[in-house]
Amino acid sequence: MNFNRAATTEVTVTALAASKYNKGDIALEVSPGNFGSRPLMILSKLLLPMLMLASVALPQDNGSQSSTAPQQPGQLPTQATTPINPLEVEPPGGKRVLGVLPNYRTASSDLEGTTLTPKQKLTIAAKDSFDYPLFLLAAAYAGLDQLTNDDKSYGQGAQGYGKRLGAWYADEAIGNMLTEGIFPIAFHQDPRYFRRGPQWGGFWKRTGYALAQVVVTHKDGGGYQFNYSEWVGNSVGTAIGNIYHVDGRDAAANSGRLLEQVGTDAFSQVIKEFWPDVKHRLFRHNQVDAGSTANPAH
Repeated sequence: MNFNRAATTEVTVTALAASKYNKGDIALEVSPGNFGSRPLMILSKLLLPMLMLASVALPQDNGSQSSTAPQQPGQLPTQATTPINPLEVEPPGGKRVLGVLPNYRTASSDLEGTTLTPKQKLTIAAKDSFDYPLFLLAAAYAGLDQLTNDDKSYGQGAQGYGKRLGAWYADEAIGNMLTEGIFPIAFHQDPRYFRRGPQWGGFWKRTGYALAQVVVTHKDGGGYQFNYSEWVGNSVGTAIGNIYHVDGRDAAANSGRLLEQVGTDAFSQVIKEFWPDVKHRLFRHNQVDAGSTANPAH
């Protein structure tokens, strides 16, 4: 998902390291810039699901997580095997978050160190770019733009809405292909988001990790480096967007769109980090309710 508006945000992210990079040693500082009314509306849409996720993710259940079965006496230890194709593994929380947000590039931390082929990276990017829920999201944001009359040159009516819909979908698809496929191939970086889970730490530690992945990412085969794919890919995507975003082609407008795109990717990773927790609780409650209905008290 990528935003393409001209509001200017200031995002300062600092990665702290001792002798080497540690997964938990990440600090982020986000300072508000000058937002217009429309970016605030979009930001509220992002923050609302995050708050909902936080409300159910904070009280963690220690007994709800699956654990590895203990080794029996005399049993030889089994050797873990890596799937031939890491993409065959179901993403944590399923293929879509809330049934809408594509979740194909989310992976379990157990897969860290595995390397994707260029074809597999392009497959992830294509799935995120051309999955039908992305069209629904673009349609919703195009409707918001229609109400606020963003990209005034598009006009109003059905024709104006169609242009906004096409622009939104193009921004998202182009951004995904560049940041998850083309540039990860060029920079030898892994486009996947490796979810940590509740066993790794508390809410704020996991949130900081998720936000920081737009700055520090995994290299092919393991290790960390600056996320060139995210920043270079979104920069190129913003430049391409000037072809059809005829309103606001100056440096300030392009910088605002770039920061919004990177910020949206960071927020989406926070949602993906906690979505399996939310899904587990929802399904657990549904199962309890179903059991109570099937076995009423006598």
